[in-house]
Amino acid sequence: MKIDRALLHEIVAHAVRDAPNECCGIVAVRDGQAVAVHPTENVAASPFRFEVDGPALFGLLESIESQGADLGAIYHSHTRSKPYPSQTDVNFSFGWPGVEWIIVGVPKRGEPEVHSYLIDGGQISEIGLELA
Repeated sequence: MKIDRALLHEIVAHAVRDAPNECCGIVAVRDGQAVAVHPTENVAASPFRFEVDGPALFGLLESIESQGADLGAIYHSHTRSKPYPSQTDVNFSFGWPGVEWIIVGVPKRGEPEVHSYLIDGGQISEIGLELA
């Protein structure tokens, strides 16, 4: 997935804004290009995990598909650990095969750090963020 710097900035800004809790959201893609960032509410309101309201997520996915796009990535932040998939992330990924995982590390000091992964069958592969 290619992503424009402005869209990536939206993701990072969301992570910083929601800290110290984790943020979450999804990225819509069309033909391998990110076309929109959709912040969602972390209903868990937790610094250790994220949870999206099921019906709200379903409605958002339907809206994205009705606009001719697809789910390209799930993003969230880590506010107390490095931006690397946790076991919780790996477990959650089984329901979303082929979807990219963008994780923003939001340290107490310093700049946010962004990494992207594919998680397939519990196997984690870091993929570079391809800026458009």
